[in-house]
Amino acid sequence: MAIEALAEHNAIEANLRQFLLVLSVSLSVATLPQVISWFRHIPYTLLLVIVGLGLALVDVRLVNLSPELILSIFLPPLLFEAAWNLKWSGLKENLVPISLFAILGVMISVVGVAFGVNQLVGVSLPTALLLGATLSATDPVSVIALFRELGAPKRLTTLMEGESLFNDGVAVVAFSLLVGIPLGIEQFDLQLSIIRFFVFVGIGLGVGGLIGFGISYLTQRFDLPLVEQSLTLVSAYGAYIITEEFGGSGVIGVVTCGLILGNFGSRIGMNPRTRVIVTEFWEFLAFFVNSIVFLLIGDQIRFASLGENLDSIAVTIAAVIVTRAIAIYSLGSLSNWLVKSEINWREQTVLWWGGLRGSVSIALALSLPTALQGREEIIATVFGVVLFTLLVQGLTTKTLLERLNLLGNEPLRQKYTEALARRAALLRVLDRLKQVDKRPEIEPEFYRYQTALVKGQLDSLQAEINQLKREYPQMQEYAIEQLRDELLAIEADTYAEFVRAGQLNNELSPFLQEVLQSEE
Repeated sequence: MAIEALAEHNAIEANLRQFLLVLSVSLSVATLPQVISWFRHIPYTLLLVIVGLGLALVDVRLVNLSPELILSIFLPPLLFEAAWNLKWSGLKENLVPISLFAILGVMISVVGVAFGVNQLVGVSLPTALLLGATLSATDPVSVIALFRELGAPKRLTTLMEGESLFNDGVAVVAFSLLVGIPLGIEQFDLQLSIIRFFVFVGIGLGVGGLIGFGISYLTQRFDLPLVEQSLTLVSAYGAYIITEEFGGSGVIGVVTCGLILGNFGSRIGMNPRTRVIVTEFWEFLAFFVNSIVFLLIGDQIRFASLGENLDSIAVTIAAVIVTRAIAIYSLGSLSNWLVKSEINWREQTVLWWGGLRGSVSIALALSLPTALQGREEIIATVFGVVLFTLLVQGLTTKTLLERLNLLGNEPLRQKYTEALARRAALLRVLDRLKQVDKRPEIEPEFYRYQTALVKGQLDSLQAEINQLKREYPQMQEYAIEQLRDELLAIEADTYAEFVRAGQLNNELSPFLQEVLQSEE
């Protein structure tokens, strides 16, 4: 008994050392762009993959990457954070193209990749379909980060992020439906597969919705920031685990729960300060998890295995790129025709090239049954495709945005926002100086001096704001957009206060949003 306890203690200590090593390497990589300016041109997540590849090249393995670790521990917080920050208004406006890309796009990807690999490499059709499902989930984390940094159009970010959130769930469902066929356990039945697909998705939507609305109404009854923050963490993992237990798609469950809490629960049940605390917590958690996942993706590469399967990798890369182009351009045109979504060819080109593959594809590949014939070749192929999309497509996306003239004015907006924030802060300081009781131990001259100093800074800031407005007229539109967001937030917070005080039983539907939209 003592020997077992000692062995368990040693195993825990070894795992902790490995975890600290991974974390230390990740955080060291995070500081590189601050020390060497050249690295600022590379998105942080891609830099982690490159460092991981370097470690793999010298055969330094940080930790064994299990699919259960990614799917059960790493995936829920990444999905929840993205869903929490995705605005329902933007998602609703682009729901048709996102749904087309996430559902029909996955089907086109599965069939297209399977056809190419089956015809050109000679892989059996059931195994080729499974490979297509494994590679149909997009993971554009680094591209989204680049969009935000460079100020790409907000709608483009919504389309990319919305598609990724939902097609992860569809891809996992497709994988689950196809994994038993190459083993001879199941036979493909179109009608049964469609029914099972809707069951998977329906359970995910149902469980995610119940947890999301349940936590939303629960947080109305108290104002405890740390408890509310903890509840969002429990809901993310709870939605995934419970949905999987009921036989549904855990990915769909987490995304549904995150969307509800981010767009509904955070408005009716959290005050502004709590919302900021929770949002910052999830930003940290996403950064933390991404740092580990992308480093380990690079670290798990087996170069010998890649070399042995170069022909299969090359054909699969071509199939992935071609099928992605077919899906985006055809479904984008269909969406433009159906609902006048007006996704132009430049945006479609970025959506096509930015459809990277990442952690979900790696996890699905590693979760393939060991009895599957050709399992190692499939894993090597998936790793090769993921590596290509991350390093080649990921590193060239910025250039593509520049060539297509889709770079926004995010640095300019940030400068304008900072000036507005400083002006608001100094105005509060000035109000305090006017209202404060004159203290006998402080000379009146000191108050006059401080007031004059603050006013001088305010004049300087106002001049800077006015100059930005003159030089960049689009700042006026941005200022109006910010004010509208503030007004909508005030309305929602007021309703939430009435609910918490027990004067309202339910949150009122937004009134101001309809008024503002009618004026546009």
